Amino acid sequence: MTTTDAERRFYRLRAPHPTAGSSAVTVRVTDAEDLYVAVGAGRRRMYLTPAEAWALWRCLSEAVASTGAPPEWIRVPIKPKNR
Repeated sequence: MTTTDAERRFYRLRAPHPTAGSSAVTVRVTDAEDLYVAVGAGRRRMYLTPAEAWALWRCLSEAVASTGAPPEWIRVPIKPKNR
């Protein structure tokens, strides 16, 4: 079965990086498939089931919240794109 762009949604955000200026974070959601996470222009990649993604979200949200207030650059809406 061929996946069309309409079945895929990409969520992207650029995070400040100490030496490279910024680092891309992308999550691809394809209906009825695992989620795909890429950090740093795709050099670090991971496929996650929806259950694993929810567990990661929970652990990350607690861990990051323990480091202090969120930075201003994170307060942007992220809209899904087809590509």
